[in-house]
Amino acid sequence: MRYVRVQWMPPLPDLDQLDSEALKTLILALHEQVFSHRKQLTTQQEEILSQRQQLASRDAEIEHLKLLIAKLRRLQFGRSSEKREYQIEQLELRLEELEARRTKETTAVKESAPPSTAVGRPVRRPLPDHLPREVRKYLPKPEACPDCGGKLKHLGEDVSEILEYVPASLKVIQYVRPKLACAGCDRIVQAEAPSRPIERSIAGPGLLAHVLVSKYCDHLPLYRQSQIYARAGVELDRSTLAEWVGGSSRLLAPLVEALRRHVMAAGKLHADDTPVPVLAPGLGKTKTGRLWTYVRDDRPAGDRTPAAVWFAYSPDRKGEHPQAHLSNFTGTLQADGYAGFDQIYAAGRIQEAACWAHVRRKFYDLEVAHKSPVAAEALERIAALYAIEKEIRGRPPDERREVRNTRSRPLLESLKQWFEETLGKLSRKSDTAMAVRYALGRWEALLRFCDDGRIEIDNNAAERALRVVALGRKNFLFAGSDGSGESAAVIYILLGTAKLN
Repeated sequence: MRYVRVQWMPPLPDLDQLDSEALKTLILALHEQVFSHRKQLTTQQEEILSQRQQLASRDAEIEHLKLLIAKLRRLQFGRSSEKREYQIEQLELRLEELEARRTKETTAVKESAPPSTAVGRPVRRPLPDHLPREVRKYLPKPEACPDCGGKLKHLGEDVSEILEYVPASLKVIQYVRPKLACAGCDRIVQAEAPSRPIERSIAGPGLLAHVLVSKYCDHLPLYRQSQIYARAGVELDRSTLAEWVGGSSRLLAPLVEALRRHVMAAGKLHADDTPVPVLAPGLGKTKTGRLWTYVRDDRPAGDRTPAAVWFAYSPDRKGEHPQAHLSNFTGTLQADGYAGFDQIYAAGRIQEAACWAHVRRKFYDLEVAHKSPVAAEALERIAALYAIEKEIRGRPPDERREVRNTRSRPLLESLKQWFEETLGKLSRKSDTAMAVRYALGRWEALLRFCDDGRIEIDNNAAERALRVVALGRKNFLFAGSDGSGESAAVIYILLGTAKLN
């Protein structure tokens, strides 16, 4: 039971018996009481409002922490985690064991088993034509017919193939330059020494290419490569291999510059960046550098211009770096919401195109963490946009723009209206409201793909280019110096461009 405290009020005096001064005094006293009561009410209302705000802020913080925990758990137990990879490896080993046992048992009963009960096997694909062939002929042992002794004549032949592995081998190439002397004047004539990729280095071009591909494509650190060469009887120190990597990056500078000009000549670019741990000299600790990527790929819009990617390393993430990278670029830049690009867009020379994948990712995290109905509906609406993009991938820009304006734009207008209506029903500090405001704050840039058929709906081209860096970062742990980061950018340019083509 709730008790209400009622404040006692004294009875009013007989007003007819009071003179004017007494009435004035009474009115002033009553006015002060009313004013004091109103002040108390106002203070109580402010306290209640403050408590409600604190509760709302606390609820929003709780939901935010739940979302962060869900994200961390997904990172810990997701596809990229060591635990999941270990489970996959165990399943693959079990599969290999079962298939090996099946082959062994099948071979043992092959002669007695009828054809209808034979174990199903995958269809064998023909061996690639580009592999070198070594022909080995097996002639019958008897030189004459074993029945009548008659002469044998060629009737035909059966040809079968097996795939053999020849271990990678190293060889030494000797450069021999004879010296010739003139019989008349004793002048000595000798051919010039052939050029080497790296001056005074013993590494040939094939070996250098193998070291670079092993490190930056197969993610094999240099110390492991050194151990592999040692098994072949060749001692190549890790420091020597590191010198070869640096020398190769300097050698490839003209090719990298040509690729940079090709990339920056495009009318639309994808851009992104990723952190790279770098060993700080003299401290024994790591700092965080950045690798920036810029991708030219207009093939989804039916353009046959070769795709290419350009990487750049910087020791930090200041906005001055992308401003320098894009100093000669004019067109549309498709990127995330990094604030360092704002000054580039403000100049008017480069137009912003936002990424719907970033918008979708925020709602996906909310749906996974909270099973939010708002997030689920947002994902469903965004999926309808991607379904249209799948249909028009590879078509000319004009056709893509027409389809987007006819089919995608009405969906976008409906989505915006729904975002605005939903935002008014959400707590301002909730993660769902933040995801909605992220989309509405970039709405003009998110709609730009409808105005230009060359623009993509998202920035996944740049994110795909950075995957190789993430895999390498997992194996390398950190780069040795800023110079190592610059060398890595050079090699990633070549490898990334080769993969795109």
